[in-house]
Amino acid sequence: MNGNLFITFEGPEGAGKTTIIKKIAERLAQENIDVLATREPGGIEIAEKIRTIILNPAHTAMDERTEALLYAAARSQHYFEKVRPALDAGKMVICDRFIDSSLAYQGYARGIGVDDVLSINEFAIGKKLPDLTILFDISPEVGLARIHAHGDREVNRLDVESLAFHQKVREGYLQLVKRYPERIRVINADQSMEHVVEDVWAIVYKAMQ
Repeated sequence: MNGNLFITFEGPEGAGKTTIIKKIAERLAQENIDVLATREPGGIEIAEKIRTIILNPAHTAMDERTEALLYAAARSQHYFEKVRPALDAGKMVICDRFIDSSLAYQGYARGIGVDDVLSINEFAIGKKLPDLTILFDISPEVGLARIHAHGDREVNRLDVESLAFHQKVREGYLQLVKRYPERIRVINADQSMEHVVEDVWAIVYKAMQ
């Protein structure tokens, strides 16, 4: 069983990634897989500080290019300080968001251009892409309703964007599925948590074979 994989989890706001990642990490540990679970933006001190700048709801004046560059900066530090050393040590890394978030949010939804944002990120981390990406697909209406229903969840600058913006984010992700069909697997996130966990686990387990 191959446990040395880099697996990322993507999706619009309110898709439920964080909860599912925790459960998948627990299952991997039960299979004796040495797994590191982390997140973006963040995961290490410098990137977490950049995260507070990006996601602060007060920073509504932030230009979309500034936003894209800050995400890439946080990603670079996180990747070289935490992700790559873990992979080099033979661990599995599962990450809540990675490069596809930038391509969908800034490249597509913000209108900067997917190829331009890809170029920024290739400078930041090289041409490293995940071995597997699981996309939690859910309508923006359902995802945003989940956020507002859970008062303990961090509400960030992206959560308060317009519904039209979140619809474009979803469109961006689905465009990425067409661009990277061999890497991205789509999960219907508008199911019970139990069903989502089982669907995700089936994909992860198959990837390890």
